[in-house]
Amino acid sequence: MSDILRRHRVAALLGAALILSPFVVSFADSANNMGASSTVPTTQTPVAGITAPNGSFAPIVAADKPAVVTVTTVMKAQPETMSEDSPFDGGSPFDDYFRQFFGDQGMPGPKTPPQQQSQRAEALGSGFIVGADGTIVTNNHVIDGATSIKVTLDDGTELPAKLVGRDAKNDLAVLKVKADKSLPTVKWGDSDRLMPGDQVLAFGNPFGIGTTVTAGIVSARGRDLHSGPFDDFIQIDAPINHGNSGGPLVDVAGNVVGINAAIYSPNGGSVGVGFAIPSDQAEKVVAKLMKGGDIQYGYLGVQIQEVTPDVASAMGLDHPGGALVSEVTDGSPAAKAGIKTGDVITSFAGQEIKDPKDLSRAVADIAPGARETLNVWRDGKAMQISADVGHNSDDAKTASAEGNGGKSPEQALRVPSLGLGLTDLTPDVREQLNLTDDQRGALVERVNPDKAASAAGIQPGDVIVGVDQTPVKNAKQANQAIAQAGKSGRKSVLLLVDRGDAQIFVAVPFAAG
Repeated sequence: MSDILRRHRVAALLGAALILSPFVVSFADSANNMGASSTVPTTQTPVAGITAPNGSFAPIVAADKPAVVTVTTVMKAQPETMSEDSPFDGGSPFDDYFRQFFGDQGMPGPKTPPQQQSQRAEALGSGFIVGADGTIVTNNHVIDGATSIKVTLDDGTELPAKLVGRDAKNDLAVLKVKADKSLPTVKWGDSDRLMPGDQVLAFGNPFGIGTTVTAGIVSARGRDLHSGPFDDFIQIDAPINHGNSGGPLVDVAGNVVGINAAIYSPNGGSVGVGFAIPSDQAEKVVAKLMKGGDIQYGYLGVQIQEVTPDVASAMGLDHPGGALVSEVTDGSPAAKAGIKTGDVITSFAGQEIKDPKDLSRAVADIAPGARETLNVWRDGKAMQISADVGHNSDDAKTASAEGNGGKSPEQALRVPSLGLGLTDLTPDVREQLNLTDDQRGALVERVNPDKAASAAGIQPGDVIVGVDQTPVKNAKQANQAIAQAGKSGRKSVLLLVDRGDAQIFVAVPFAAG
């Protein structure tokens, strides 16, 4: 999970407090907008809405609950991750959660020394049947690392399950079971029609206590948890907990509009902030997984960031929008097409790009090998570029939004209007910052906390390598370029900054300096 997920305790919903075997879990949370059609056999007639005088959800539950399943996986536990006090190591997101239930005694039952603990580990989640032939949808993190998978139907029937396909980037998986009868199903709904305030029901097996339904509303749309490049979660307040992963989120017509995937939790349990993968994205991914094989994602090879009003002003754009290229990967399709750092991509394959997420999803939707046209803003002018979309391997990024140096204060060139103290890169500074000998730029030596640069996020140790898309080799050039930008009448200056392993653009307004 990403740092932001750990920081805010956003956790995947895998696991149950009532499983009596220690287990180890791993997570992969993401969502994507795929471009495929789906033809899934189904036997269910959708519920025609709530008509009961008392507004009961009973008709929906009666129709959908038989198609909700429990998914139990077995995986090989790692003995070194176990201790006498807890079935998890200290870094697990579930460690504090289990301590709330069991104190320092670990799981219920007799304790055994770590070396005698079983190598068999179990984890539990949920899923739902979309095909009467036994096709089941769940989260990828529910079955990730499993050596065997078992599905328990609503009537208690236990069936071995085969993994048909999985996609970690979308956190989705398709299973198949063989039954001696036609199985009950649920139908896909239209998540794009959901609006904040709409009623929804969440199904699943929280804590392993059995299939459960909770009611709530859609709290928000388009949530980005920074768990993957395609996040577009539905936020709901219907209580969901560990073990609900992979369960369906249904609307008042009884159709699946989401897949329960994660919660925000400062205490390990539901606090009314849950997240589901939208069905309009999931259905397309599932349709591809049902055909078997890997899902191929398009790859461009750029790091991108948001175009804020300050950035737009600094670049001469009349309004913010698009995706600002902060870095181009060497040898990537973007590099071969001539895309440059500082370009603002405003459309891709005929689709308007309003923000970096739009570009990430649009590129991922394109089949590798296709040649597409990009509209780009460069040096104050609009232009078109054609690029051959590549294949996005697991380690490739589609289009991801991601001291005094031995000089005295008198030697450091200052930019008072921004609140920066700049100095040249010396051999000592290069060594301290692990910079190469050919690295050029101006080192940010000091930042006035009351000035604009600090408010914009510039930090001591940053290396300014470009000003308004013009490379700078040293502090003098950076100072002169910033001064020239101030004379141009623009409200802000655009700085290209090297920070660690990343390169980012930062717009610093002159007015605030």
